[in-house]
Amino acid sequence: MEYYENEQKAQRAFLISVDDSSFDAESSMNELYALAESAGAEVVGSFVQKLEKPVSATYIGSGRLEELCEICSAQEIDLIIADCELTPNQLRNIEDETNVRVIDRTMLILDIFALRANSKEGKLQVEIAQLRYMLPRLTGKGVQMSRLGGGIGTRGPGETKLETDKRHIRRKIDAIQEQLNEIERHRQQLRRRRKKDGVITVAIVGYTNAGKSTLMNYLTDAGVLEKDQLFATLDPTSRALKLPNGVTVMLIDTVGLVRRLPHHLVKAFRSTLEEASEADIILNVCDASSDEALLHLNVTKELLESLGCADTPIVTVFNKCDLVEQGSFVSQVSDAVHISAKKGKGIENLLAAIEDNLPVRVKRVNLLLPFDKAGITAQIRQSATLLSEEYTQDGILIEAVVDEMLYARVREYVLNV
Repeated sequence: MEYYENEQKAQRAFLISVDDSSFDAESSMNELYALAESAGAEVVGSFVQKLEKPVSATYIGSGRLEELCEICSAQEIDLIIADCELTPNQLRNIEDETNVRVIDRTMLILDIFALRANSKEGKLQVEIAQLRYMLPRLTGKGVQMSRLGGGIGTRGPGETKLETDKRHIRRKIDAIQEQLNEIERHRQQLRRRRKKDGVITVAIVGYTNAGKSTLMNYLTDAGVLEKDQLFATLDPTSRALKLPNGVTVMLIDTVGLVRRLPHHLVKAFRSTLEEASEADIILNVCDASSDEALLHLNVTKELLESLGCADTPIVTVFNKCDLVEQGSFVSQVSDAVHISAKKGKGIENLLAAIEDNLPVRVKRVNLLLPFDKAGITAQIRQSATLLSEEYTQDGILIEAVVDEMLYARVREYVLNV
């Protein structure tokens, strides 16, 4: 499905959509335009046809299909992209009429994922999603596949070749799934280790191109790819972040979301998204400069709810606020943190919001411990954050970050600084 990777010249693409009033067709088409450009295509035009429902055989109506054929011929179109998930018959029939390669929204997103994935897990997730998508769509390709498999030892009806290919794909899916299960078992071990060690995790989630990687890099110098395109970052990145109160948390960058994310991808990338579901705090980052900021927030909230994150503290973060005019809707949302990760504005408010939502309330204290209470120092090292330690003639001077339980034990030794 990697149609653009090895080509010098960008493919000329034409976008088509059917508006059946079940979604915002205009916004979805704008997103499809951005997706196509992210994949390396040159979008030369588009149209949206309003119908009660897509035509079962050809997706668009017969008149529009004739128009599409004329456009493809006149403008030398290389690729047609449909803003939906086409059935095998729809895909084949449009290709037969236009004599142009046709892909749908799911195939396009899978292709972008294939281009962006760098880690072993990311590549396996992409491959299994592609194979699962391909399997039911082999039905209409029997003739083509029998030609591809022509020659001695492969002759016979296309159906035989088709069933052989299906079995091969199923075996490959099973093998990849076993590798992914092993990776997931390893990730679960890491999660258990974090919890056992008292590591607090903060997951950055949000719509694709909201500036999550820029924020990650600003806070931790993580070196994550920053690019103004959809799905610039696919593989999750984890880095330690020390908060102003001295507490260290693990910051996790996750894959970006889109509306109408194909269920193949939700299933394939669920293990990656579960980093968010297992987190102690979630930062829902949204592009404040987008006209669809509210919609983007809701898409993320719905997915987080489906992952069982209803009880997890979620901090709404409006990014790119330097691009938003005063008095706009976004600037009036009071229960959100407003920042510009690119310019470093509002970061102190974001860090304060993280501190306010820490799972255990902590305090930063200065202590003067008597020498006979030196054992408390060891406990601080083990279950809290020891910032400094100095032996004086009056006792042990300590600066530390402690939770409420430990604070109750050392309260009498707190210095009023």
